[in-house]
Parts: sequence; structure tokens; C-alpha cells
Amino acid sequence: MGTNNNKFITMLKRNYSTIIVGALALVLLFVPEAKAMMQQGLMKLGLFQPKLEKVEPVIQSKSEANYTFEMVYADGRSVNIEDLKGKVVFMNFWATWCPPCIAEMPSIQQLYDKVKDDEEIVILTVEVEGKRDKVAKFMERKKLSLPVVYPNSSIPTEFFNGSLPTTVILDKKGNIAHTTMGMADYSGQDIVDFLNELKTMN
Repeated sequence: MGTNNNKFITMLKRNYSTIIVGALALVLLFVPEAKAMMQQGLMKLGLFQPKLEKVEPVIQSKSEANYTFEMVYADGRSVNIEDLKGKVVFMNFWATWCPPCIAEMPSIQQLYDKVKDDEEIVILTVEVEGKRDKVAKFMERKKLSLPVVYPNSSIPTEFFNGSLPTTVILDKKGNIAHTTMGMADYSGQDIVDFLNELKTMN
């Protein structure tokens, strides 16, 4: 009798373990913010660093890019990528339903806090879904103060080909100096140094 009870208890424990593991897997699969929290943990371990290449002096000889891309803020103000020439531009393409986008947002906020007073650097988060009420609630819930813009024209495929998240950094002539497709941690000093180096290029 005791042996049967032990077997029954063991079987129950296994079933409970299976249920718990299965429930956790479902949460990670279907709850974007739960998955994002797990990915943030991996970022804190030093994974997902942006692969920043050294800015080469040859970049100075590049002609000015002629991309056309208009964006609009929630309050209706518009900005064209052409208007931002003369500045280094960090553009992050994202959506509220995208776990890796959510995961990297705090690191972009940290970057923004470091450079927001620098008139030669512009940080823009481009929300591609366009659901402004949802975005406003998301930003408030996450306590983020990042500048959010929405596409108001077609996005150049050189900037964004549909992969979320995508981050593009433009030099002062509007040329693409760096692209990261996928999640990355932008909280480190290396990205600040990269942006500052681009500022020195004419």
C-alpha cells in the first residue's frame, strides 16, 4: 500500500512539474512583456551587444545621402530625414507587440538620457504599427520618455526591411553609418563614443 502511495505521489509531482513548465512556456510564447523580461535578463549578462565598427576617415568623402522619409509626432509635428542633416541620427524601428523591441527599450532610454542635451545627436524611436493610444499607454506604463514618431511616408528599405527591431544610425550627411537588425543593448559607453565620433566627421 505504501509503495503504491509513493508511486502515486511521484506521478502527481511529475504531472505538476509538466503543467508548470508548460504554463511557463505558454506565458513566454504568448505574453510579449514576459518574453521581454527574459530577454532583458540575457542583455544584463552582456549578450546582444551592438556590433559597432570603427568609424573610418573615408566616411568624410561620402556624398550626401538623398533619402526621403517623413515622420510625425503624436502632436502632429512632422520631421523629414532631410531636415536632420548636420546631426547624427539614431533611429530605432519598433512595435509594442514585439518582445525584443520591449526588451531593448530601457537601454535606449539610458542612451537618450545621456545624449538628449546634445544638439548634434537626435534619438528617434519609430513605431511602425501606428496605434498611438496603445503607444502612449505603453510609454507611460514603462516610464519611458523617448521621442516617438510614426511613419508619414514610405520607409526607405535601406532603413527598414520589416525586421523588428531594427536600429539605424545616420552620419551628419544622412549616410547609414551603422545598422543592427535584432535586439541589442544600447546602454553602454561604446555607443555614446560611436555617436560622438560620428559628430567629428564632416
